[in-house]
Amino acid sequence: MVEANPRGATMPATLDGDTWARALRRNTLTRPLFHWARRALPALSDTEREALEAGDVWWDAELFSGDPDWNILLATPVATLSPQEAAFLAGPVADLCAMLDDWRINWELHDLPQEVWTFLKRHGFFGMIIPHEYGGLGFSAYAHSEVVRKISTRSIAAAVTVMVPNSLGPGELLLQFGTKAQRAHWLPRLADGREIPCFGLTSPDAGSDAAAMTDAGVICRDPHGDGLCIRLNWHKRYITLGPVATVLGLAFKLYDPDHLLGSRADIGITLALVPTQTPGVEIGQRHLPALQAFQNGPTRGRDVIVPLDNVIGGRERAGEGWKMLMSALAAGRGISLPSLSAAGAAFAARTSGAYARVRQQFNVPIGKFEGVQRRLGRMAATTYVLDAARRLTCAGLDEGRKLAVISAIMKAHATNRMREVINDAMDVHAGKAVIDGPHNYLGNLYRAIPVGITVEGANILTRNLIIFGQGAIRCHPYLLDEMLALREADVARGRQAFDRVFWRHVGHGLKTLARAFLRSWIGVAPAPDAGAAARFYRRLGRYAAAFALTAEVALLTLGGALKRREMLSERLGDILSELYLLSAALKRWQDEGRQVADFALLAWCMDDGMATIEARLKDDLDNLPSRLAACLLRVVVLPFGRRRRGPSDALTQACAEILLEPSPARERLTAGLYLGHADDGVARLERAFALVVEAYPIEQKLRAARQEDWGAAQIAGVITTAEADLLARMDDAVAAAIAVDFLAGDTLAPAAAASDAGSALPAGRA
Repeated sequence: MVEANPRGATMPATLDGDTWARALRRNTLTRPLFHWARRALPALSDTEREALEAGDVWWDAELFSGDPDWNILLATPVATLSPQEAAFLAGPVADLCAMLDDWRINWELHDLPQEVWTFLKRHGFFGMIIPHEYGGLGFSAYAHSEVVRKISTRSIAAAVTVMVPNSLGPGELLLQFGTKAQRAHWLPRLADGREIPCFGLTSPDAGSDAAAMTDAGVICRDPHGDGLCIRLNWHKRYITLGPVATVLGLAFKLYDPDHLLGSRADIGITLALVPTQTPGVEIGQRHLPALQAFQNGPTRGRDVIVPLDNVIGGRERAGEGWKMLMSALAAGRGISLPSLSAAGAAFAARTSGAYARVRQQFNVPIGKFEGVQRRLGRMAATTYVLDAARRLTCAGLDEGRKLAVISAIMKAHATNRMREVINDAMDVHAGKAVIDGPHNYLGNLYRAIPVGITVEGANILTRNLIIFGQGAIRCHPYLLDEMLALREADVARGRQAFDRVFWRHVGHGLKTLARAFLRSWIGVAPAPDAGAAARFYRRLGRYAAAFALTAEVALLTLGGALKRREMLSERLGDILSELYLLSAALKRWQDEGRQVADFALLAWCMDDGMATIEARLKDDLDNLPSRLAACLLRVVVLPFGRRRRGPSDALTQACAEILLEPSPARERLTAGLYLGHADDGVARLERAFALVVEAYPIEQKLRAARQEDWGAAQIAGVITTAEADLLARMDDAVAAAIAVDFLAGDTLAPAAAASDAGSALPAGRA
């Protein structure tokens, strides 16, 4: 028996009050909300939906909840190397670094020497992610990261060459999606270097909007047999290893106009393997990306015929290419460029600290000038947080997660912060880093910065749209479930699912409001027993609640329009990113035994990051279209305005001192770098730094005796012969370290002559 309510909806007459109340809620509140939201929700393309659904959430979801459980973070196993992985770093990786001459690679050969290519293949560098059963090294994400990190401090060209086959490419895609036959055939050949892979995604008209590609494949009957094949036409550019690849992983739109596979004519984005010796494939031309000599170039295909079985994953995976790409990118993007960036920051910090110690002006090491210390301190602390985040991300990946949002955070913020550190290093080194030559250890790293900023998702797009846009949907406890309910074809089923999740969302929002209010006004938030760092956990707990509430209000007041308010979403993404990076710094300090000597680095990171969070919160509140919502939100999340102003001068100087003096803290900060060999620029600098530190007490003795000439001081008996010898060796070492390269007067041809002779690299359009 049922009774009709005044609105005409039916309700159970014999059920208890709670059930009747739920039914009333569904009919009087949920029903109109559901239909309004269903109309208001912007349409999602298939590629957008697949991107949103790709990968996993982890610590990013804890932060997005507004109430992170710090025990989950601290219980994450520390990323470590196995004995085999450590031996590989100490052996083949160190040997490879000793073989590399970056100046010769970039300015003379424009490629890796042939013996380096042979070495890379023989020792399995292209098969680090491939399991042992297929002949690969079977390395962890952390080992993969450590290898890339060390090579990056020697040669960007070599690092990129090693990165690409182990990141987004045929190897990763075959491991995740390949058929048994495809893995058995291709993976052993990729592991031992018989095949050199590349992956073609970017087209001239489809960069960040990769789904706009016009590259196409049409299913047809095999002209040479009875099976089905694909006729491919494509034009790709910016393809790393493309000029030398033997197998091309290709993304294209697949069509079936004759319905040879089924009823769909437009199948969608598909991935396939194309041997580059196949007739119609064009490779070999090269781009020159920011004067970096790694192999990169365009590729074309004109009526290329490949079997339908070349689709990665088999014909059953036709049309699933975008989803596959997003899943593969969620893993690889969290390793390669973050590792290179962390390496670049650590290398720049160590060399800048050493140079600032050995280089004197006005009879004082330039590292004692506060202007230089400001940069050194920032470099040291940024290096600390970058490597902390790299390790934490690798730990998450090694637990089997595909960290889509975290990988985007790492790619964008690691490369941006590497740029800041290297710019600071250029300022400290001044002319030493400006003059190119074999002994300039920073110039090429500086030139390579735009490559990292641009590739694997341009940073502007990643920060403006992906981090918060994808993070809001994937990391929010309820938003994705609500969207799926609203998209449900069966309206009744969708409304029921929406009712179930929406009111949980309301309860979560109210809890977040209360939590943000209490933490902002009273400052009480959960924190583990972390000694001197406990206050940082409490503050991050407060900011996590403030972020979660601000995100809720932005989503509520703007809805789908937030997607177009990129400046707002960029700032929200920056807050989420800061929360992740600072969490990683806390985790590192804990994992390394709460080193007292490192606490200044941790404190600098926290002070700087929290000032950034407050600045981003204020800017978003200033720009929310709903002024009423902004005013109310300000009372909750920033009741006393911006209070964090960043690290103090004294803290910055303490961080700078870590780079200026030999210590365990300095070694922890810059561990795992390749520090030169023979008489290269880095080796010269390391020798000079060691001698300057060793000779410092002798120089103090000379100053106390008011002696400036150590030769005269020796004669006067102020210093011994051995001490004078040490000072002489120090002077020679410093002179070599600060020297710059020069060329013979006729080495560089006049511009007019060069113009008459023509360009060494013919111009062309890709």
